[in-house]
Amino acid sequence: MTETPTAQLSAAGVSIWLDDLSRERIETGNLTELIEGRNVVGITTNPTIFANAIKNGDRYAAQVGELTAAGENVDGVVRELTTKDVADAADVFRPIFDATNGVDGRVSIEVEPGLAHDAQGTIDQAAELWEKVQRPNVLIKIPATLEGLEAITAATARGISVNVTLIFSLTRHREVINAYLTGLEQAKEAGIDLSTIHSVASFFVSRVDTEIDKRLDAIGSDEARALKGKSGVANAQLAYEVFEQEFSSVRAKGLLEAGANPQRPLWASTGVKDPSLPDTLYVTGLVAKGVVNTMPEKTLEATFDHGVVEGDTVSARYDEANGVLDAIAAVGVSYDDVTAVLEKEGVEKFIVSWNELREDVKGAMEESR
Repeated sequence: MTETPTAQLSAAGVSIWLDDLSRERIETGNLTELIEGRNVVGITTNPTIFANAIKNGDRYAAQVGELTAAGENVDGVVRELTTKDVADAADVFRPIFDATNGVDGRVSIEVEPGLAHDAQGTIDQAAELWEKVQRPNVLIKIPATLEGLEAITAATARGISVNVTLIFSLTRHREVINAYLTGLEQAKEAGIDLSTIHSVASFFVSRVDTEIDKRLDAIGSDEARALKGKSGVANAQLAYEVFEQEFSSVRAKGLLEAGANPQRPLWASTGVKDPSLPDTLYVTGLVAKGVVNTMPEKTLEATFDHGVVEGDTVSARYDEANGVLDAIAAVGVSYDDVTAVLEKEGVEKFIVSWNELREDVKGAMEESR
């Protein structure tokens, strides 16, 4: 029997994580089916995912009613609903976590997006979520804002495993790795077992293409339009080069020798938004050993159905990727401006989703009274 494309992806060293979670997935056994049939070894969440799950699912009503009757406020109910889903999903993934020595079998939960520019608030909530979920295979998501960098270091220093989200630029990726290494150094000084700390750096892909392609269309030249659909993959390929460079440094090697784990690159925002591009572009174009690709279900199914996995499509293409970014700069698109806009928009979109989540929960609480 020929291996499925998702099995080939796993064999090539890519960890497949699902970018979606709902109570329905857990309780119906769908999550287990995806683990067994689609090689899924982890899951990520964000405020948008939780908002959709709670808005479209009736499996939360009983818990909402109980919490409302107990006098819990809206934010407390949101916290209880989301952490229950994450803890339950973590239990489903626990065998994978154990089998991979903590590398996979991971479930992510995000600090409130409104704290993106509040370092201390993020640190405090990361610790609260870590204690609340009480699962060793949880990852606390912290955004890669400037304030987030401080929080990444502090959380890591406490022994908390972190999923750093909303990374768009290569410079910020280096800063994120530095924040993680600094946290590991502090954890080591505190006598914490470094092998228990894991981290991923979520580097966003499709949003880069969407923003840059919009600007290329506005420029309108044949030269500009010929570059459409190329920047997202090129940027991520160079993020893997950053990962290789930073974790081959004397500093990083010393920590790895002391038992630390590398901060793995995670490809996020891998659903293709431009219908003219292949629907598996951000999967098959970003195959490299030791990365995570977190996919919405539509992308996962497309990959399973017709993805063509050709081995490593990243580490031999740095010159080509640099050429793409250089060409984009040459036609007048500012990389720094693009990535700054995307970070700002990323935080804002999650705040909107968080507010929608609160409103949906508030409505459910009123119905339960």
